[in-house]
Amino acid sequence: MIRCNATGLVYRNPRPHLCSLHTWHPSLIVLSDQELLCAFDIGQAVESLDYRTYISRSVDGGETWSEPKRLFEDPTPRINTHTMRIAKMSDGELVGFGARFYRDDPEQGLTNRSNMGFVPMDLLLSRSVDRGESWSVPTTIAPPLQGPAFELCHAVVELDDGRWLAPTQTWRGWDGDAPNGMKTIALVSEDQGKTWGQYLNVMDGNSDGVIYFEQSITPLADGRLLGTAWAYEESTGKTLPTPYAIASDGHVFSEPMPNGLSGQTAKLLCLADGRVLCLYRRTDEPGLWACLARIEGDRWITLAETPVWRGAVAGNGNATTSEMLGTLKLGFPQLQQLPGGDVFAVFWCLEDEVYNIRWVRLAIQ
Repeated sequence: MIRCNATGLVYRNPRPHLCSLHTWHPSLIVLSDQELLCAFDIGQAVESLDYRTYISRSVDGGETWSEPKRLFEDPTPRINTHTMRIAKMSDGELVGFGARFYRDDPEQGLTNRSNMGFVPMDLLLSRSVDRGESWSVPTTIAPPLQGPAFELCHAVVELDDGRWLAPTQTWRGWDGDAPNGMKTIALVSEDQGKTWGQYLNVMDGNSDGVIYFEQSITPLADGRLLGTAWAYEESTGKTLPTPYAIASDGHVFSEPMPNGLSGQTAKLLCLADGRVLCLYRRTDEPGLWACLARIEGDRWITLAETPVWRGAVAGNGNATTSEMLGTLKLGFPQLQQLPGGDVFAVFWCLEDEVYNIRWVRLAIQ
């Protein structure tokens, strides 16, 4: 029911023998059956001081891609790095949601190795009205709750009722403090991103010692919201069975339920026929896997599973520190359905000691 028809590279460092350039965290926009945009981060290392978001364009259905260029030039004088996720709104505007991380101590990484806390940061929003040719200088988002930091795991999701959701997670500050715990939420804007005065609770495992992160949210055909996340038991460093939750009214999510998958960094897409496609890094088998499912009531019914990329093994998914998380070999799949019905997806992966952005094209029966 799921067939991988083709695969290739969006970007790979063309001169790894001369310089260190690696790529992570792609996001994808479909402008037409032939024209695609892919934004991704490039840096010497995953926490290096030159880490920035770039964008490439394909005009032949993803076969070839333009040379990456910076999404925007940040005029902020304070030393920082940034990361952005892009999405297309119903009026044609393109929106980038991300964060600026302040790197006041150039000898420190992005995260505190003892507690996974982030450096100080701001949430950002950038816009494009010319199909991604140029992007505005980012504006700062004032979140409706204290993080003090937030995870950047998702692009903005536009709902039929006009709301914009920015799925994220409250995260610890550098000192390890997290007044609201570490839980998956979705920031809510009712004025097309001008203000973000509300939020939805998606999954909260603080009382059980479970961190839900790397979440994904997709609107279902009937107006409900479906969410999933990576469930991580911090005390043991164990990845738990993949959970999902449903918001029947579009506002309040159910308690997490297992969907039968053994995965991390799962991302969802509701297809035009109402079925759901999930791409995830599998923990009991190597590679990136696809799961096709049907949602009946509150039940997740798996219809088919198949590997779509059998390259590097997942790495040490049972990480207890930021350094162990850095051993992962692939992740962050992003998928969109093309006008013709196929699904186009991008993800980062390690091949021959270089982190690349790879694409796959999937046909769904």
